[in-house]
Amino acid sequence: MVPADQRFFEHYEAGKVYEFGSITVSQREMVNFARHFDPQDFHTDPAKAATGPYKGIIASGWHTISVAMRLYVDHYLSHIASLGSPGVDEVRWPTPFRPGDTLRIRVTILEARPSRTHSHRGIVRARVEGLNQHDHKVLSMVVISLLGRREELPIPAKSSPFQRNDGRSGS
Repeated sequence: MVPADQRFFEHYEAGKVYEFGSITVSQREMVNFARHFDPQDFHTDPAKAATGPYKGIIASGWHTISVAMRLYVDHYLSHIASLGSPGVDEVRWPTPFRPGDTLRIRVTILEARPSRTHSHRGIVRARVEGLNQHDHKVLSMVVISLLGRREELPIPAKSSPFQRNDGRSGS
């Protein structure tokens, strides 16, 4: 795959699969995140979590998404043509993400098509799966990304001290 700092919409091809990562997350990181954003006992209290349904601390699903998003942005998403996202679909957490687990992501491009209404961009739908060190899926989601198209970007004119703002020469 073309490096992220050189990647445009045209570089994303339906059917391609990529794997990136990894990030190991400690219990302290999981608990700190959960205390701020998802303060349920099985995320924040080791003693209560030990006797709960998961038999120990597990990461908040939102923390799992955040870790996966870091990998997604660092390795998969274009650093020069990303135009944001209208949303994420089908979010699932099939297996708990636990302290000390290492997350990597697998990205499968489901669809890559030019926008029907904005010629300067394309739309890429990709299934993002978070996998732990045992290859257990801890996250699955479909991410929709808007990406700039290389052929539709304006080519900057060569600068000249006599160049006018409208692109014509003159003083």
